[in-house]
Amino acid sequence: MIPRPRPAAGVLALGAAAALTLSACGSNSLSGAGSGSSSSSVASATAQAGLADKLPAKIKTAKKIVVGTDASYAPSEFLAGDGKTVQGFDVDLFRAVAQKFGVDVQFVSSNFDSIITGVTTGKYDVGVSSFTINDKRKQQATMVSYYSAGTQWATQKGNPKKVNPDDACGLKVAVQTGTTQSDDDLPVRQAACKKAGKPAIRVQSYTGQDEATAAVGSQKADAMLADSPVTAYAVKQTKGALEPLGKVYDSAPYGYVLPKTENEFATAITEALKSLKSEGTYDKVLSNWGVQGGAIDSFAVNP
Repeated sequence: MIPRPRPAAGVLALGAAAALTLSACGSNSLSGAGSGSSSSSVASATAQAGLADKLPAKIKTAKKIVVGTDASYAPSEFLAGDGKTVQGFDVDLFRAVAQKFGVDVQFVSSNFDSIITGVTTGKYDVGVSSFTINDKRKQQATMVSYYSAGTQWATQKGNPKKVNPDDACGLKVAVQTGTTQSDDDLPVRQAACKKAGKPAIRVQSYTGQDEATAAVGSQKADAMLADSPVTAYAVKQTKGALEPLGKVYDSAPYGYVLPKTENEFATAITEALKSLKSEGTYDKVLSNWGVQGGAIDSFAVNP
């Protein structure tokens, strides 16, 4: 999965990574308006008749959807230069979804691995944070597919440590805690190292993806792995200080996270997404962030 800003490597990348890490120290209550590449005009949508009737009573009363997000995962969701405004393609797209219901959105910062619990306990109405849909998460919550991404590795330019993702035994590998890469991918690779009698991968687990990327840029880690759009964005932001490693693999859908009981709301979200797709807003949002390669044509509840 996944699951937030990222640059780093050499003087240029380290400076960028530091700025991104500092930006993550902003308010826990993030404004719904984006800045920079995030544009409310891009995400603008008209309310769709009948959808508001399918909102949970809590949201109808508040007239807003409270969203849990880990704002350290560019270009999906991350903080703008003011340190408190959340932006990204996830943000623009879900804001458009909310507009289809005729309500506002409040994005609330949270550690990635606590968002699903926050949704199930009622702290958040929805979790929007690049969550890869898998069986474990579907046991905890209802999920609505809206995008597709795989895993991509990255290392310092020129791959000075000769990192091979299929044989990373003994190397220092950075990853964000609670992601598909952390919980599903690396344990399999660790088991392979052990079976081959090789040194274990020295996993460096970070709360924010920005920290994981900075670790690679500062040569504290030899490589990192993250969701493919996140890695691509990190490589782009470092202006060549980092480079992708190997091919994208294990592509799977991202999903919005809702309480298990909210099937009607989940189905209504698929209707909103279909409408955004048909009118062109969906593809416009993704293109604005350069992540149109992960666009999907159908949206489903617990696919």
